[in-house]
Order: sequence, then C-alpha cells, then structure tokens
Amino acid sequence: MDGRKKELLKSLPKIDEVMLIIEKRGAFAETTRSIVKSACRSVVEGLRQEIMTKKNALDIRLPEEKQVADQVMEFIDSLHQYRLRRVVNATGVILHTNLGRAPLCAEALARIADVAAGYSNLEFDLEKGERGLRYNHVQRLLCELSGAEDALVVNNNAAAVLLVLNTLAQGREALVSRGELIEIGGEFRIPDVMEKSGTRLREVGTTNRTRLSDYEKGIGPETGLIMKVHTSNFRIVGFTEEAEIRELVALGKKHDVPVMHDLGSGCFTELDCYGLEREPTVCDVLETEVDVITFSGDKLLGGPQAGIILGKKDILQRIKKNPLNRALRIDKLTLAALEGTIYLRPGKAVSHLGVLRMLTEPVSDVSRRAKKLLAMLRKERFEGLTLSLKKGFSMAGGGALPTQEIPTMLISITSKQLSPGSLEESLRRPDVPIIARISDNEVLFDLRTIAEEEYSFIRDGLKYAMSS
Repeated sequence: MDGRKKELLKSLPKIDEVMLIIEKRGAFAETTRSIVKSACRSVVEGLRQEIMTKKNALDIRLPEEKQVADQVMEFIDSLHQYRLRRVVNATGVILHTNLGRAPLCAEALARIADVAAGYSNLEFDLEKGERGLRYNHVQRLLCELSGAEDALVVNNNAAAVLLVLNTLAQGREALVSRGELIEIGGEFRIPDVMEKSGTRLREVGTTNRTRLSDYEKGIGPETGLIMKVHTSNFRIVGFTEEAEIRELVALGKKHDVPVMHDLGSGCFTELDCYGLEREPTVCDVLETEVDVITFSGDKLLGGPQAGIILGKKDILQRIKKNPLNRALRIDKLTLAALEGTIYLRPGKAVSHLGVLRMLTEPVSDVSRRAKKLLAMLRKERFEGLTLSLKKGFSMAGGGALPTQEIPTMLISITSKQLSPGSLEESLRRPDVPIIARISDNEVLFDLRTIAEEEYSFIRDGLKYAMSS
C-alpha cells in the first residue's frame, strides 16, 4: 500500500465525531442511536473501500465530517423508503418474473384489503363453530373450475412439485423424459428439486425423442411415479417425439404406478381462439384421468404466487397429510387473492384478469392506445427527444408460450443528450420507475404491457429522466 493511501485511511472521519454532529441536528429524535451508529459505519466503510480499490489515490478527496454527516442522514432516510415498489412494465413481457408476474385483478385486491383489515375465518368453520381447514376456502372453486376431485394450494409450483414427489416417490424412482429435465428461473432445476424431495431420478428416452416404450422399459420394482414436465420456457423442434399424457396414464394404470403432470403455467383459457399458440389447458389434462397435476397461480391463471395441486381424491389426501405440507402452506392474503382471481366463466376471466387481457388484446386496440400516449408525450415538447411509433412483438414470459411472438405497437425514443443506456437507467429512478427495453439504439415502450392509467407515470418518468 502506498503512502498516500495510508494517509487517507488515517484521515477517515471518526465515527463518534460524525455522530456528535448528527446528534446536534436532532436526528436521534427520529431514530435510535444504534441505527445512526450503524449508518455511520456503513458510510465510512464505503469511503474506506473507495480508497482501497482506487488505482490512483491522488484523485481521492475525502469529504469533510459535515458532508459525511449529510451522507449518513441520506443513508438513514433511505432505510425508511419502501424497497418493494410499484413499477411500470414497458418491456412487453407480460408475465415478467422479475417484475412480479401477473398483476392482480380488482376483485383479488379487494379481497386482500377486506381480509387483511381484521380477523378472518382462516381456519374456523362458521357452520360447525369449530376449527376448520384453510384450504377449504378455494378447494371447491378449484374443483368446479377444473373438474378435479380434490385440490390443495401451497406457496409456489416448485413447492407443489416437491410435495407431490416427496409424498408419492420418496426413496423410490420417478421416471422423467430426458428432454423434460428443465431449468426454470433462478437456476432451479427439476433434477435438484427431485433430489431434495428424496426421489431418485430415472431418465428415460433421449433429449429429442422419448417414446412410450422408453417409459415401459424404465418401470421396475423401485418405480414410484411417472412424471411428465411441461417444457415451459423452451421448445424442441424438428426430429422429435414424446409420449402423450393419455398414453402415460394408461401405462401407469397397467403397472399400478401414479402419473404426475407438472403443467407449469396452468392455462384455463382456450388461447388458440385468440390467435395464439394452443396451450394444453388444465381441464384438458385432467380429462385424461391423470392422478395429479401441478401449476403456478401467478402465471396464466392470473393470480398470486401459489402452487396449485389438483387430482384424484385418494392421492390428494395422502399429499395433504404429508408433514411438509405445513411448511409449504399459504397465508390468508394469498388465499384471499386466489379466491378473488378464480372465475368460473372463461369469458369473464379474459375481460377481468390483466394477464389474459394483455395476451388477447387485438393489436388494433394496442395501436390506438399507443397513439394516445404518443400524443400525450408530444404535448410536453421534450427537448432533444425524438418520439415515434413502430411495430414490434411482445412475449408471454413466465415460461408460457415461449415461441409465440405477439404483435404489438411500440413507442420508440431517442435522445440527443442521453445514450439509450443512460436514458433507460434514468427512467428507473423516479418514484414510479419505468422499466423499458433497448433495441437498435432506441429505448422502447411496449404498449401491450402499459395500462392507460399508467400514462402519467410514463410522462413524469420522462420528465425526470430529461431533467436529471
């Protein structure tokens, strides 16, 4: 370490002296001494790291203690700001996992507010006046919607898969096609989930071709389950073959082995009626008499994060009795949101659920809304900004319809003052951040994922970006 760095390290502000300045400002009336001290340490440590990592120490100028006190106060103020915030999704990815997937419908939000405001009959049977089961609140709705004999809800689909595997095949083998050993977001892999469940993976077939005979050859004394996995976020095309779920169900019955289908997105709507790819619906799969299926609540169902398990009553009763079920159970707010999300009439679901509305909105309507927003932004006369409309494509996201490009209308933005990267970064800084995408040196707003009530956020976000 050179002499200049040693000198700078010795000159770092003293914690006690900075705290004394802050105390004189009356900050301790707003927060505790321990929080102020911790904030001082964080700020001073940041200065220390800057000294240690900077190549040329001659460029470093340490702030005065009053300036450090200002930084500490800013740090403390940031602790009181909400970290989880609303954002505008201008990316065109409808089920954007990083942005919270499905936005909840008005009914779900109302149910959450009503249930959260006071006590509820979460586990209380109002008719019998005794303890009840939390799952009963949505069990009947899910069964009516899907045609399943029984239903259970846990905290996400990975948990649902884990619970089913642990219940039906712990210590035994589960047969899975090699082409279905997928990795979902966050580097979570089906083989890893299986391992944690206590199930041994038995791969059958090849990456691109797995026949029914491959499953039959794999069945043995240690087989506890036949598992089919929706490939969600990718497709294998070309020289391919896969066993149909009906064939697997018949095979399972022949050998007295339960069959599970992890559907992933959990679609209840006939999407091909709206010009989209055909996605197997939950009802379609259950009609095959499969023993159990799992899927997410916050994808094509359009509800809160949840893992939904549907299937035959005897199988579901075994799963419900698994001690892991308690560790994976959902809370009252998730139940309330799910109850407000489930529509028994498909037509009403399309008009009320944001995900389905965005997926199925005609491109002519998207274009009309884009022109409305463009006119609104042009009225602001942003200096140095060029705004224009261009055609593009949205994506379903969330592992749903991975190859489907959905026609959309984009607002293209270029700036004389800011590079596309700098403009995109600045748009993420307002109170309601705008999350856009960059393509061909343009910042793009995709109107398919922007609601009309969010236009003012777009306008204010651009004002902020151009003034910062």
